[in-house]
Amino acid sequence: MEPRGTALVTGASRGIGRAVALELAARGFSVVATMRDLAEAPALVAEAGGALTVERLDVTDPSSIQVPDDLRVLVNNAGFQDAYLPVEALPLGQLRALLETNVVGQVAVLQHAIPVLRERGEGVVCTVTSSSILLASPFYGAYRASKAAMSMLCETLYVELAPFGIRVVEIVPGPVDTRGLAHSSYLPAVEVAPYRSMAEWCRRHGRRRASSTRSSTTTHRSSRRATPWATPCSRPGAAAPTRNCWTAPGSVTQAEAWSRSASFHMRNRWCSSPSGPTPSPLPSGNSRNTNCTEGSPGARAM
Repeated sequence: MEPRGTALVTGASRGIGRAVALELAARGFSVVATMRDLAEAPALVAEAGGALTVERLDVTDPSSIQVPDDLRVLVNNAGFQDAYLPVEALPLGQLRALLETNVVGQVAVLQHAIPVLRERGEGVVCTVTSSSILLASPFYGAYRASKAAMSMLCETLYVELAPFGIRVVEIVPGPVDTRGLAHSSYLPAVEVAPYRSMAEWCRRHGRRRASSTRSSTTTHRSSRRATPWATPCSRPGAAAPTRNCWTAPGSVTQAEAWSRSASFHMRNRWCSSPSGPTPSPLPSGNSRNTNCTEGSPGARAM
C-alpha cells in the first residue's frame, strides 16, 4: 500500500498502538495518534521527530471521536484488560465496562470512519484483537469474549465493505511486552476459594510467560511460545496436535479439553512462523483450520 493519506490509530499511548503509530509515521503516512489521556503525547511526538500529531479520543465518549476527511487507514486498537475472574464471580459492572470499551467503543469509531472510507472508494480498516480467543484459558472469559466479538465483527465487515474497495484486516497478536501484559500477571481469581489452586498455578506460569516475553529480541517483541499453562492436545482421532487446550495437571483429559474448546475456531488465520507469515487455507466443507496457537502473532488477511 502506497503511504499517502492519513492513518488514524486509537489507543496509541502505549504498547501496540504506540508502535504502530510510530511505524506508520516512519513509512510516510500522515498519522493521527489518539489516546484517552494526553499525558503521553509529548514523549510520543518527540520519539516520532514531530512526524505525527496527537489528539484526544476516548472510544467511550462519542463526542471525542473525530475522523480526518482524508482518512485512508484506521487502526482500531484501543482497549483494556480487566476482570480476571471465574465467570460465576464476575461483577456485571466490570463486564459491561470491558465490553463498552473493547466492543461498543470500537464500533463507535468504525461508524465514524467507514463513511469517509466508503466515499473515497478505498482504504483499510485494521482491528487489533488477541490470540487469546484461540485458547480456552480460565479467568480470561470476559476479555476473550470482547475480543472474539470484534473478531466476528471483522468477518462481517469484510463482506459489507468489500464492494466499496475497503480492505478489512484483523491483527491477532500473541503476548507483547506492555503494561497491559504486566497487569495481567495478577489474577484476582486467587481470592475466589474454589478456584484458588487453579489461579495460583496460572499466576506462577503467567509470570514465567511475562518474563520470557520481556527477554524476547524478536522484531515484534512477541513471544512465539505456546502459553505455559496449556499443553498440546490432539482432536480425538487426529494424527497430530492441532491446537492448545487448557489441561491443568489432573484436571481433564485431552479429549475433554478439546471438546470444551472446540467451538473456538478460526477461518483464514495467518500465523507468524520463523520464516514469516504462512497462510492456513480453509479446508473443504464446513471444517475450519485450527493450527494457530496462543503466542503465534499473526493477522487474518481478509
